[in-house]
Amino acid sequence: MSFPYHVDQNPHKGNRGLTRAWHATKNSWCGLVYAFREESAFRQELTLLVLLAPTALALPITPLEKVLLVSSLVMVLVIELLNSSVEAAIDRISFEHHDLSKRAKDFGSAAVMLALVIAVLLWAAVCAPLILTL
Repeated sequence: MSFPYHVDQNPHKGNRGLTRAWHATKNSWCGLVYAFREESAFRQELTLLVLLAPTALALPITPLEKVLLVSSLVMVLVIELLNSSVEAAIDRISFEHHDLSKRAKDFGSAAVMLALVIAVLLWAAVCAPLILTL
Protein backbone atom coordinates (compact mmCIF):
# COMPACT_ATOMS: atom_id res chain seq x y z
CA MET A 1 0.00 0.00 0.00
CA SER A 2 1.46 3.37 -0.90
CA PHE A 3 0.76 6.61 0.88
CA PRO A 4 0.68 10.05 -0.77
CA TYR A 5 3.52 11.23 1.49
CA HIS A 6 6.12 9.66 3.71
CA VAL A 7 5.59 9.97 7.48
CA ASP A 8 8.83 11.97 7.83
CA GLN A 9 7.54 14.56 5.35
CA ASN A 10 4.63 15.54 7.56
CA PRO A 11 5.93 17.82 10.34
CA HIS A 12 3.00 16.90 12.57
CA LYS A 13 3.79 13.19 12.47
CA GLY A 14 7.46 13.25 13.49
CA ASN A 15 7.05 12.26 17.14
CA ARG A 16 7.28 8.64 18.19
CA GLY A 17 6.99 6.64 21.41
CA LEU A 18 6.54 8.47 24.68
CA THR A 19 6.95 11.89 23.02
CA ARG A 20 4.03 11.14 20.72
CA ALA A 21 1.95 9.85 23.62
CA TRP A 22 2.76 12.98 25.67
CA HIS A 23 1.79 15.32 22.82
CA ALA A 24 -1.37 13.32 22.14
CA THR A 25 -2.32 13.54 25.81
CA LYS A 26 -1.75 17.31 25.86
CA ASN A 27 -3.78 17.75 22.67
CA SER A 28 -6.60 15.62 24.06
CA TRP A 29 -6.67 17.64 27.27
CA CYS A 30 -6.76 20.88 25.25
CA GLY A 31 -9.71 19.48 23.27
CA LEU A 32 -11.61 18.64 26.44
CA VAL A 33 -10.91 22.07 27.95
CA TYR A 34 -11.94 23.83 24.75
CA ALA A 35 -15.13 21.75 24.50
CA PHE A 36 -15.98 22.59 28.11
CA ARG A 37 -15.37 26.32 27.58
CA GLU A 38 -17.00 26.72 24.18
CA GLU A 39 -19.64 24.02 23.73
CA SER A 40 -22.76 24.35 25.86
CA ALA A 41 -24.07 20.95 24.74
CA PHE A 42 -20.84 19.34 25.95
CA ARG A 43 -21.23 21.04 29.34
CA GLN A 44 -24.84 19.85 29.61
CA GLU A 45 -23.91 16.29 28.75
CA LEU A 46 -20.93 16.40 31.11
CA THR A 47 -23.29 17.55 33.85
CA LEU A 48 -25.43 14.47 33.17
CA LEU A 49 -22.33 12.30 33.53
CA VAL A 50 -21.25 14.00 36.77
CA LEU A 51 -24.73 13.60 38.28
CA LEU A 52 -25.62 10.15 37.00
CA ALA A 53 -22.28 8.28 37.23
CA PRO A 54 -22.28 8.29 41.05
CA THR A 55 -25.92 7.23 40.93
CA ALA A 56 -25.03 4.30 38.69
CA LEU A 57 -22.21 3.28 41.02
CA ALA A 58 -24.53 3.41 44.04
CA LEU A 59 -27.33 1.34 42.49
CA PRO A 60 -27.72 -2.28 43.62
CA ILE A 61 -26.87 -3.69 40.18
CA THR A 62 -24.10 -5.86 38.75
CA PRO A 63 -20.68 -4.37 37.95
CA LEU A 64 -21.38 -4.93 34.24
CA GLU A 65 -24.61 -2.94 34.47
CA LYS A 66 -22.75 -0.12 36.23
CA VAL A 67 -20.14 -0.07 33.47
CA LEU A 68 -22.86 -0.03 30.81
CA LEU A 69 -24.68 2.89 32.44
CA VAL A 70 -21.55 5.00 32.85
CA SER A 71 -20.21 4.03 29.41
CA SER A 72 -23.45 5.10 27.76
CA LEU A 73 -22.95 8.59 29.22
CA VAL A 74 -19.30 8.71 28.16
CA MET A 75 -20.37 7.62 24.67
CA VAL A 76 -22.64 10.67 24.46
CA LEU A 77 -19.65 12.91 25.26
CA VAL A 78 -17.48 11.16 22.66
CA ILE A 79 -20.08 11.62 19.95
CA GLU A 80 -20.65 15.23 21.01
CA LEU A 81 -16.92 15.87 20.57
CA LEU A 82 -17.01 14.30 17.10
CA ASN A 83 -20.07 16.38 16.23
CA SER A 84 -18.33 19.54 17.43
CA SER A 85 -15.26 18.69 15.36
CA VAL A 86 -17.38 18.29 12.23
CA GLU A 87 -19.08 21.62 12.94
CA ALA A 88 -15.73 23.35 13.49
CA ALA A 89 -14.33 21.95 10.24
CA ILE A 90 -17.41 23.04 8.29
CA ASP A 91 -17.28 26.53 9.85
CA ARG A 92 -13.55 26.73 9.05
CA ILE A 93 -14.37 26.18 5.39
CA SER A 94 -17.19 28.73 5.24
CA PHE A 95 -20.06 30.24 7.21
CA GLU A 96 -22.01 30.48 3.95
CA HIS A 97 -25.11 28.29 3.84
CA HIS A 98 -24.56 25.20 1.74
CA ASP A 99 -26.73 22.10 1.56
CA LEU A 100 -23.76 19.74 2.07
CA SER A 101 -22.59 21.72 5.10
CA LYS A 102 -26.06 21.56 6.58
CA ARG A 103 -26.22 17.84 5.87
CA ALA A 104 -22.88 17.21 7.59
CA LYS A 105 -23.94 19.19 10.65
CA ASP A 106 -27.34 17.48 10.74
CA PHE A 107 -25.65 14.05 10.57
CA GLY A 108 -23.51 14.97 13.56
CA SER A 109 -26.52 16.21 15.47
CA ALA A 110 -28.42 13.02 14.65
CA ALA A 111 -25.50 10.94 15.93
CA VAL A 112 -25.63 12.77 19.27
CA MET A 113 -29.39 12.28 19.46
CA LEU A 114 -29.06 8.54 18.80
CA ALA A 115 -26.36 8.27 21.48
CA LEU A 116 -28.71 9.95 23.92
CA VAL A 117 -31.50 7.54 22.94
CA ILE A 118 -29.16 4.59 23.58
CA ALA A 119 -28.24 6.02 26.99
CA VAL A 120 -31.88 6.56 27.94
CA LEU A 121 -32.83 3.05 26.81
CA LEU A 122 -29.96 1.49 28.78
CA TRP A 123 -30.80 3.46 31.90
CA ALA A 124 -34.49 2.56 31.56
CA ALA A 125 -33.77 -1.12 31.00
CA VAL A 126 -31.44 -1.34 34.00
CA CYS A 127 -33.41 0.89 36.38
CA ALA A 128 -36.97 -0.21 35.54
CA PRO A 129 -36.71 -3.52 37.46
CA LEU A 130 -35.35 -1.63 40.47
CA ILE A 131 -38.25 0.80 40.41
CA LEU A 132 -40.85 -1.93 39.88
CA THR A 133 -39.63 -3.89 42.93
CA LEU A 134 -40.06 -0.95 45.31
